[in-house]
Amino acid sequence: MKTSMQLFALGTWTKAIAASAVVLTTMIAGQAVAAGIADTKHNLGTSNPRVGENRVSAGTEEICVFCHTPHGADTTAPAPLWNKRLTTGAAYSTYATLNSSTIDGTMLAVGSVSLACLSCHDGTQAMDNIINAPGSGGYDVTGGGSTGLGYTWAGPRVDADGKMTGIANLGADLSNDHPIGIQYCGGGPNATTPTGACTDTDFVAPQNATINTNLVWWVDTSGGTAGTRQRTDMLLYTRSFGGTNGPSVECGSCHDPHAPAVGTQVAFLRVSNAGSALCLACHVK
Repeated sequence: MKTSMQLFALGTWTKAIAASAVVLTTMIAGQAVAAGIADTKHNLGTSNPRVGENRVSAGTEEICVFCHTPHGADTTAPAPLWNKRLTTGAAYSTYATLNSSTIDGTMLAVGSVSLACLSCHDGTQAMDNIINAPGSGGYDVTGGGSTGLGYTWAGPRVDADGKMTGIANLGADLSNDHPIGIQYCGGGPNATTPTGACTDTDFVAPQNATINTNLVWWVDTSGGTAGTRQRTDMLLYTRSFGGTNGPSVECGSCHDPHAPAVGTQVAFLRVSNAGSALCLACHVK
């Protein structure tokens, strides 16, 4: 029979093993995420292992620098530590110009995180427009202008200046793309009534929570835990509609720029769209 001291030691040892397993699992998960980011089309550096993808042929093997910087970021950008000049000259045409009778929510001008996405995806400036370039003395508030830093590019969907081409170049006419800057579910949920009923009942009601004193919204998907915001949920971004903050649909609602493709999950979608699962996460059809 084990003594109480032996049982105590055994329990302590068991907890230590369990704690170590948690740490190891976390480390492996973190490494998997890091590896996943490297193995995506958003790795524009020379370290991209994917054959035939857009990348610089020389200049930097860094991954994050093409979007983010720890110092000297654009303080006006709606994305964290943004390392690119936001496009200012493009006059975007949105889905609202079609005057569709099915739009029953306010649609704002292009802004929020979508503006950060479009700083590459509207094709008006090079993907190597980088404010704080790798190495010493690489800071330039203009990011090198519309032609960027003049890196040499290789890939099937980029021109000699480093500007995006092909289907991923959305251009300034967004009327043939899913609405962005549109009030989710026609209104209802807002900062005053966070759990307000959707004006348009053809939408799934959003979840909400206060995180770091900020009221946030999202739509739960089957890929996450119900009632808890996760990266596999459809994120809704806070914007002002008629002077009151409420949830808005943006590029980042459906796309996670850091996520590797998993199975049928492509184009950085937050969940697979097999069987239109991504569409049906928000739309009741």
